[in-house]
Amino acid sequence: MTDQEIAKDIQLTHISSIAEKLGLSVDDIDMYGKYKAKLSQSIINPQNIEKSNLILVTAISPTPAGEGKTTMSIGLSEGLNQLGKQTTVVLREPSLGPVFGIKGGATGGGYSQVLPMEDINLHFTGDFSAIEKAHNLLSAVIDNNIQSKTNSVGLDPRTVTWKRVMDMNDRSLRNIVIGLGGTTSGIPRQTGFDITAASEIMAILCLCDDLENLKERLGNIFIGYTKDRTPIYCKDLKVQGAMAALLKEAIKPNLVQTIEGNPAIIHGGPFANIAQGTNSVIATRMGMSLSEYTVTEAGFGADLGAEKFLDIKCQSAGISPKAIVLTTTIRALKYHGGADLKNLTEENTEALKKGLPNLEKHIENVKQFGITPVIAINKFVSDSDAEVAIIYEFAKSQNTRVALAEVWAKGGKGALKLAQHVIDIVDENNANFTPMYHWNMNVQDKIKAIATKIYGADDVEYAPLAKRNLRTISNLGLEHLPVCIAKTQKSLSDNAKLLGRPKNFTITVREIEIAAGAGFLVPITGTMMRMPGLPAHPASENINIDNDGNISGLF
Repeated sequence: MTDQEIAKDIQLTHISSIAEKLGLSVDDIDMYGKYKAKLSQSIINPQNIEKSNLILVTAISPTPAGEGKTTMSIGLSEGLNQLGKQTTVVLREPSLGPVFGIKGGATGGGYSQVLPMEDINLHFTGDFSAIEKAHNLLSAVIDNNIQSKTNSVGLDPRTVTWKRVMDMNDRSLRNIVIGLGGTTSGIPRQTGFDITAASEIMAILCLCDDLENLKERLGNIFIGYTKDRTPIYCKDLKVQGAMAALLKEAIKPNLVQTIEGNPAIIHGGPFANIAQGTNSVIATRMGMSLSEYTVTEAGFGADLGAEKFLDIKCQSAGISPKAIVLTTTIRALKYHGGADLKNLTEENTEALKKGLPNLEKHIENVKQFGITPVIAINKFVSDSDAEVAIIYEFAKSQNTRVALAEVWAKGGKGALKLAQHVIDIVDENNANFTPMYHWNMNVQDKIKAIATKIYGADDVEYAPLAKRNLRTISNLGLEHLPVCIAKTQKSLSDNAKLLGRPKNFTITVREIEIAAGAGFLVPITGTMMRMPGLPAHPASENINIDNDGNISGLF
């Protein structure tokens, strides 16, 4: 059965009953139909957060074969619930771009899914749309202010880097020229579109504490300069209040359910290279307020999502995980060991052994943060006993726990050993969260700490533009902000072709963008894609709906 066929075979529980499992009444939720609801921030309980056990699911460096962090996160939460631990999984929302592009749906897989999968993958409760509208309101106000003769702040259009966004893959919109209609159609200038998941508004929503903090962060968005080099922020355009009003429902986390009828909270979806790559602080706090265990995931490999989760989100929100799960697949390790993508289902113990250094580096990185890791082998039918044995032997040499997880095929039952390892780690109470850097360090030292300690680089080089950006950051008084390094997810280095565990390389920072509203700086290495394109045969070709409203082709 396909993921969608499995999902349709499940009899969904009314969302009010799911809320009851969290100790909530109908009055505590705002229902969006029978199977979705919004949760009020008043539910958050700081005392419960202190007692809750946060578990982070991350992965080795991603490959085209896929690793399955979301599937593992859901399966682990099911397993913990089966072992009697009240657990909620807290995840990001899917973006429509990947749903219709290459990736397809992003609600887990097999018997480890969140439901209703069609709704979650297609529009959901409108959060992405609200973020898109708030972002584009600012875009419209910026161009209106440039055009205005009576309400102008004197913004120099040449210094504006704020683009527009839409939640769709469309490479034709990456670079455009606007205002080409004469004096009534605005001032012509070059701009473009990013995908909504890359919007700073998305990052802000996922890091804010409440509506008041959201409004403050929106006001701090850096727009550009006047011609006499006076910095202009969103608050100078007096639009942050209207933007926050558009986000008044989107700031509330969404409650849905897993295949096994357990609670799942889904909220936000920032990119993991341009932004922090995790669900919202509000959603995580809500899960921790309502559950003994809260399982969450961070995008891409541990060098990206997990690092940003720990150095940015955890330091900002005052939380930290008790254990970290490293999702690993045998076929991905074989790819890192030099095996051809077409042959990953064939037994290849030599390639597997050559790929183990990638896993080794991620284990080292997790331990550097003072958190105990456990390796979760995401089981595929092509994995041989000999290959599984190699990883178990390697884990033993690393003094690291390991579990074979068959969550796709068996749901929570396939994660019982992994769940028990997590419980044992929590019971040992050895977590001593130590950030990779302190925010009060200078910007270059923060970048170097990540590049050398997490990526394994020898040094960091700065392009001329990046050096100018450092001076701008200093002039604006923003050196205290954490760094959210934009880097390829395909390699520990900034070169996507260097698989495994690269050594003897230098990270090159070509520019540093300012996300003052989100509260971080974005050093960019390599070329980062903020507006993906569709493949020759996009997933949308397979999606359809019949006369009864049944959707097919989501996977």
